Amino acid sequence: MKTENIEGLTLFEINLLIQQGGRFVMFPNLLTKIKSSTIYFVRPEEKTFKYALKHFFNNVSNGWRTFPLRPFHLSKSLFYLAIGGSDYTHNILADLKQINPIYNPNLYCLDYL
Repeated sequence: MKTENIEGLTLFEINLLIQQGGRFVMFPNLLTKIKSSTIYFVRPEEKTFKYALKHFFNNVSNGWRTFPLRPFHLSKSLFYLAIGGSDYTHNILADLKQINPIYNPNLYCLDYL
């Protein structure tokens, strides 16, 4: 999955922003069984509306293919727009910590300095 808005941030900075109220959110594509391939990092002072609106219009424009279920898809897309997306913060942090573990220096090498 592609994660946006974390360019140039270290794991320490991401953890700091999450403690201040930042989170990772995803807006599902309701017309397929596959979830959206983009996860957005929303900073503490940002709103999720600008990310949700893109997915809402995508779901509405492609919803004409499934005419009997269109009201269901529209209402579910409005629901995700209202709540701000699905929270994936803990899943992404677990993956980031596996990829970028905490640095523990080798103290044996420091004895000779």
